[in-house]
Amino acid sequence: MLPLLLLVAQASDSGSLRSRVEARIAQAPARAVGVYYRDLTTGDSLTVGSAVRFHAASTMKVPVMIQLFRDRDAGLLSLDDSITVTNTFRSIVDSSPYQLDVTDDSDSTLYKRLGQRASIRELIELMETVSSNLATNLLIARVGAKRANATAHTLGADSILVLRGVEDGKAYRAGLNNTTTARDLGMLLAGIANGTAASPASCREMLATLSRQQFNEGIPAGLPAGTRVYHKTGWIEQVVYHDAALVEPSSRGRYVLVVLTAGIPKNDDAYALVRDLSRLVFESRSGRIGKSP
Repeated sequence: MLPLLLLVAQASDSGSLRSRVEARIAQAPARAVGVYYRDLTTGDSLTVGSAVRFHAASTMKVPVMIQLFRDRDAGLLSLDDSITVTNTFRSIVDSSPYQLDVTDDSDSTLYKRLGQRASIRELIELMETVSSNLATNLLIARVGAKRANATAHTLGADSILVLRGVEDGKAYRAGLNNTTTARDLGMLLAGIANGTAASPASCREMLATLSRQQFNEGIPAGLPAGTRVYHKTGWIEQVVYHDAALVEPSSRGRYVLVVLTAGIPKNDDAYALVRDLSRLVFESRSGRIGKSP
């Protein structure tokens, strides 16, 4: 069982929500859990281990997307520009070449187009909605991990680390990994929601992309049907499972919810934890604690 990490709640958070979040996390067979919740209208918040650092997995694709849209805003690129699809990348350790394994990627379609060209717009869609690793590496090669990392820091995600593309085995063995905290991702999503992460028009486009996320076993599964959710998941089998979301209930203001987990052996258990925490937060806001969504 997981000892509760760094539980901090604003005075406006109910003890009922706090105790239920604590109890649910304590039931999870997890090595660590990080939660960041903030109501974007009232400022009410609840954090649990929000400063604990996790392997970012595919959540690092959010700052990469932000950098691409900021570059579009600055006139450095067009989303209609095209990139040649290749599967050869350079390790950040020694610049040696490596390739991605299609069997480790959640999307296989792009591998069928090697040598062809794909637009940046299409690659962003694949990166965010089906979490294509190949699309991600192509886009990181275009904008640079260091630039995406620096931009994230300027937006308040000051401890996130975006170091490299996906499946750089030498970097992984050297401990050079993309990492994040729940707070970092919460700050980035709030920036997109508030129209400050890039231009307001670009932020609206980013939200539209996140709304088309195809992996919905976590935060959306704990919400009433029809609730609008803009989110990005990330997972490494038996290592981490994450979900970072902007939630738009039909009756109240928007809120950011990020749940990061590590060390849960079974996928279904990780999904259930994130789903249940999502449900608890939603119910606390609607005065329905203890009821089903």
